[in-house]
Amino acid sequence: MTTRDDAPAPLDPAPEPHTGLMGRFRNYFLTGLIVTGPIAITFYLVWWFVTWVDGVVRPFIPLAYRPETYMPYVIPGWGLIVAFFTLTLVGFLAANLIGRTLVDVGETFLGRIPAVRAIYRGLKQVFETLFSGKGSSFRKVGLVEFPSPGMWSIVLISQSPNEDVARSLPGQEEHVSVFLPCSPNPTTGFFFYVPKSKIIEVEMSTEDAATVIMSAGVVQPGSAPDPKKAAALAGMANAARIANASMLQPEPAKAE
Repeated sequence: MTTRDDAPAPLDPAPEPHTGLMGRFRNYFLTGLIVTGPIAITFYLVWWFVTWVDGVVRPFIPLAYRPETYMPYVIPGWGLIVAFFTLTLVGFLAANLIGRTLVDVGETFLGRIPAVRAIYRGLKQVFETLFSGKGSSFRKVGLVEFPSPGMWSIVLISQSPNEDVARSLPGQEEHVSVFLPCSPNPTTGFFFYVPKSKIIEVEMSTEDAATVIMSAGVVQPGSAPDPKKAAALAGMANAARIANASMLQPEPAKAE
C-alpha cells in the first residue's frame, strides 16, 4: 500500500549558463569587441585628423622641405608638425608690438566689410572664450526641467546675458544662458535663457556630461570599462539571456 506524499515536489534547479564551445567563443568575441573597439575607433579618429591636417598644410610646404622628396614614402603627421610650429610662431609674433599693430590693422580692415565683420567678430569671441581660459563658458553642468514637468535634461551653463537682453526678459530674477545638447550628437541642441533658480548645478565635468549625452545614459561618470571585467560581463549577459529564455518556457503539466 502506497501512501500519498503531500509534500510539494522540489523545484528544478536553475539552468546553468551554457559553457559549451559556442558559448565560450561568443564570450571571447564579446570580450575582444569591448577591449579593441574603443581603441580602434580612437586610433581611426586620430589618423583621420592627422591626415586631414596633412592634406591642408602640405600644398603650402615647398617640395624642398617635404620628407617624401628625399624618401620613398610619405611621413604622416609632417603637416601637423609644421602647422603646430607655424601657429606657435604666429602667436609669438602677435604678442610683440609689431605683431599687435599688424593684427589691429587687419581687424580694422575686416571691420569695414559689413558681411565679414559680423562673422569675424563672432568667431573671434568664440575662440577667445574657448581657448584663452578667461571666459567661464561651458565650465559648469546643470539640470533643467525640460521638456515637461518632472523630466530633467543636462545643460551646459554659459554666461549671463548682456544688459539689453536681461532688461527684455520678464521678471526681476537673474537669468543664465544654457545650452542643451542633443543625444547622441552633442554638437547640436537648444540654446535658451533660464532663471538661475530653475537650474540645479551638478558636480560633473563637461567631458563627463558629453559622455553621458553621447551614450544616451549608457555610460555614467565613474563607470569606465575595465578590460579585466569584460569577460565577466559577457558571461553575465549570456547567463541572463538563458535565464530569460527559460522563464518563457511553459511549465510541465502536473500529474493528477
